[in-house]
Amino acid sequence: MKRRLAALFLLASVTPLAAHAQWLELKTPGIPRTADGKPDLTAPAPRTADGHPELTGLWRPAGTTGDLRDTSKLQPWAITAMAEHERDYYKNGPHMLCLPSGPAFIAGGMRRMVQSPTVIAVLNGDLTYRQIFTDGRALEPDPLPIWMGYSVGRWDGDTLIVESNGFNERTWLHQEGLSHTEKLRVTERYRRLDFGHLQLDVTYDDPGTFTAPLHVSVKLEYAADDVILESVCNEATEGGVKHWVGDKAADNRPTAVNVPAEVLAKYVGTYQGYWLDNWITAVFTLEDGALFLQRNNREKSALLPQSETTFVCPSCQWGQPYVFARDSDGTATQVSEIQVSGAWIFKRVE
Repeated sequence: MKRRLAALFLLASVTPLAAHAQWLELKTPGIPRTADGKPDLTAPAPRTADGHPELTGLWRPAGTTGDLRDTSKLQPWAITAMAEHERDYYKNGPHMLCLPSGPAFIAGGMRRMVQSPTVIAVLNGDLTYRQIFTDGRALEPDPLPIWMGYSVGRWDGDTLIVESNGFNERTWLHQEGLSHTEKLRVTERYRRLDFGHLQLDVTYDDPGTFTAPLHVSVKLEYAADDVILESVCNEATEGGVKHWVGDKAADNRPTAVNVPAEVLAKYVGTYQGYWLDNWITAVFTLEDGALFLQRNNREKSALLPQSETTFVCPSCQWGQPYVFARDSDGTATQVSEIQVSGAWIFKRVE
């Protein structure tokens, strides 16, 4: 935990408050532990007073499989929309506009679940939440569309089945720009295998977007001795998105912001962050007046300046932006990689 704090890996804002987050050294009370004091993730799953599996806890994704990115099941308009979103650097996505990501959080992102007999709350790091009502109510057939939708749950043996609808059309199902209609219906099945492992299977059904339902299987692991830090999008991006100027990568190049080489030179260096027990190294170099990124020794990618401190990476996974924080003489001290759930913070190490 100390090196996680030292690396300043924060799925959170870059405010001083986040930098001094509380309880990072506190062990989670009341959980099973092995003889050496480590969390016993293979211990039996706890149960509530009414005999159902207890889902309360902090959970992080530990592996995802499925066909959510299988374009063969998408209607032509959805494929066209994804291509347009890619050409536009995904800047119209809710995660880039600091809006709720809606159903995208169901299969991705750390979340805290709080279970009671009549409702289960799901708390996300971006300060959004879901209410899963388990009091026997049914979904409304034609609800007013909202960002996070409406959810009801019921138990089938030890499996919690959650059905959700009422999502507005302004959200995406993943950060690569998969849109949906207001006909979207999501079914989740939760099975707690033991104390530290939760299996989540998700089905997305939207006859307005898919030719057949899409499925995702997510392994969730109990995040013992950890905390979820808030992620405030406007603070993490420092308003960088408002400086973006183009629609297509090719068309953007002649209209991109011109950043002097002497400014870019102060961003050159090696930066490190920590994510899901893995170190991530980002190396920025200056070549022929342009800034390049090499992430974990992979192929170099050219960065396109959108402001003096904000750059996009058109050839990266989803064109994510990088925002540099500078000291008083303009030398970069850290860089934020903007992701769907907030910012991954990389501290300059050399």
